[in-house]
Amino acid sequence: MSTDLLIRDDRGFYCPPGDFYVDPWRPVDRAVITHAHSDHARWGHRNYLTTPEGAGVLRVRMGPSAQIDTVAYGRSIDRNGVRISLHPAGHVLGSAQVRIEHRGQVAVVSGDYKTEADATATPFEPVRCHLFVSESTFALPIYRWKPQAAIFDDINRWWSANAARGLASVLLAYSLGKSQRILAGLDPSIGPIYVHGAVEPLNAAYRCSGIRLPHTEYVAETVKSAKSSGSRLAWAGAMIVAPPSAMGTPWMRRFQPLSAAFVSGWMTIRGTRRRQALDKGFALSDHADWPGLLSAIAATGAQRVWLTHGYSAVLARHLCDQGLDARSIDTHFRGEADVADAEEPAESERTDPAGTAAAAVADSTENTAAS
Repeated sequence: MSTDLLIRDDRGFYCPPGDFYVDPWRPVDRAVITHAHSDHARWGHRNYLTTPEGAGVLRVRMGPSAQIDTVAYGRSIDRNGVRISLHPAGHVLGSAQVRIEHRGQVAVVSGDYKTEADATATPFEPVRCHLFVSESTFALPIYRWKPQAAIFDDINRWWSANAARGLASVLLAYSLGKSQRILAGLDPSIGPIYVHGAVEPLNAAYRCSGIRLPHTEYVAETVKSAKSSGSRLAWAGAMIVAPPSAMGTPWMRRFQPLSAAFVSGWMTIRGTRRRQALDKGFALSDHADWPGLLSAIAATGAQRVWLTHGYSAVLARHLCDQGLDARSIDTHFRGEADVADAEEPAESERTDPAGTAAAAVADSTENTAAS
């Protein structure tokens, strides 16, 4: 395969014949975006290309002035003789693998992906190629996910038990993708569901895309309403979904007495939960586990595999032992961060096409105010 179909330079993965980048981490003229998480979708590009499903959440992140074009799953466009098409990655709403074809050669950049289908993202579809650029966030044999239905049952039992004890339940999860997947799996008959201001605008974008989520109350609006009416807030029995950045803040302490849990693939290792002083950890990830990575890579038929972030070196050695030309590629992608180093929601997360941006900003500032 010609080595110039795709290269990694100081801005990201670049296609020289097509003159575009895939998920660049520095500003470029033409960026093809796999999904709207901030390590893959950065500010400052002149033009963004994504799926119609992903455009809504990307707009929440990038703001109203960003130039965003779309192409439907499976449809292709031509750039300088290079055919570009987007294919489901199963990671979050609108997430896509980028297929690049030129002169009979095909490269696919996976972005982040998972192989288990869920109610909030179009299921992953393997794409045949010569070069596959794959994530490797959880590329160790210890990472093998339980069926998500079992995890949702565990979460609902935990919430129900907390409610019986008069506690609020606070679930910490990434605002884009993980929070909506959790919401779709909650049993709303247990109690009311509240969300943080970093989550609410993204819920609106999901609902606008036709994703069914249970009714949620926005914490800041609930607090404001209670203050204006002089009523006393009672959080006992409620579920509150918030980003990891809320942990230990005054915003979160207002829900005491509470039980706190983190939802992440890293919760497979019990010591991770203990280190963060969490009451509970649920091992649910929007990334492929070890068997998922191996099956996805095999399904592409690729003989060359580039691996990004996570345990890329481990997976590269394993694939080389299987006879593939595999290597680890350094990028700025982060995958699924531990709660300790999870980033704050970006300002652009608070720009809501549904009109709740100002409320989201108000909620985010509550982290610095006493309850």
